[in-house]
Amino acid sequence: MNVGKSGYRVFSANSTTACTELAKRITERLGVELGKSVVYQEANRETRVDVKESVRGQDIFIIQTIPRDVNTAIMELLIMAYALKTSCAQNIIGVIPYFPYSKQCKMRKRGSIVCKLLASMLAKAGLTHIITMDLHQKEIQGFFTFPVDNLRASPFLIQYIQEEIPDYRNAVIVAKSPSAAKRAQSFAERLRLGLAVMHGEPQCSESDMADGRNSPPAVRTSTGPPGLELPWRQQAPFPGIELPMMMAKEKPPITVVGDVGGRIAIIVDDIIDDVEDFVAAAEILKERGAYKIYIMATHGLLSAEAPRLIEESAIDEVVVTNTVPHEVQKLQCPKIKTVDVSMILAEAIRRIHNGESMAYLFRNIAVDD
Repeated sequence: MNVGKSGYRVFSANSTTACTELAKRITERLGVELGKSVVYQEANRETRVDVKESVRGQDIFIIQTIPRDVNTAIMELLIMAYALKTSCAQNIIGVIPYFPYSKQCKMRKRGSIVCKLLASMLAKAGLTHIITMDLHQKEIQGFFTFPVDNLRASPFLIQYIQEEIPDYRNAVIVAKSPSAAKRAQSFAERLRLGLAVMHGEPQCSESDMADGRNSPPAVRTSTGPPGLELPWRQQAPFPGIELPMMMAKEKPPITVVGDVGGRIAIIVDDIIDDVEDFVAAAEILKERGAYKIYIMATHGLLSAEAPRLIEESAIDEVVVTNTVPHEVQKLQCPKIKTVDVSMILAEAIRRIHNGESMAYLFRNIAVDD
């Protein structure tokens, strides 16, 4: 039986075997069996979920790791949550170590805040609580109408640095961009190491098309020849008034603030997906004298050609947690290493079900981490 003394059950909402590995590790630590359910795709790619045991009046934890097929994983989670809700489960807690669409949490031109939409969908499906890890922006928690526990992977990554990196005392923590400086500072303070920050970006960047650097056009005057109407963006509120010149933003070249010469450089971030920026950063650090380069990240999405680019780059090792399945990428690139975080996820499940404080899981965690 999957019902323990405390009366809770743990299900996996994934239809692929590789994605259930984390769920199995968590249930082993909890000493319970994985709930009996079937999740599969119909011939027309519709998702079907069948729960094979009673969940009435129980606390249900749904573990959902996100593979490359993000949208299918989301539908699996929504359908399972709704199936459990209609089966009279008392509480439905989603354990989503990597929360998808977390990068789309801000308005971009005529886009949308997809992360807020997903939060609303999860609430409508029946979820009453979420356990996640290292949200891309902590403010995402405000999108939800129910409690969110945003766990941290930094203690596990710091332990890896201390135990697996020889001479780590000669290392410097590097922020790949100023926006990652607070996270890097948190690592540096706990490890008692120096801090370096990389500023600028490559001259060819994917964000050029979306960030408005070349908009609005550089127009100084607000009037034109008689009878010629200027676009509304260029019109002044009063005739004859000149608008100031609107200069396009410029991209400064990549520079490193801090000394990395003769040191081990450890770049920390929350997500490593497309690795071009990390590869470019590693080349700059090598030029500045760093003799070893490590990358520490919570979520190893490692999309597209990431394994090949890492293998061919100056990066010595990429360390990620198992919040996202990446066994195939590890086979393609031996530089990729994995840190297991199932322990803290299992402890969070136990504490939430027993009504215990979660403060213990956040001890020694800085506010900016």
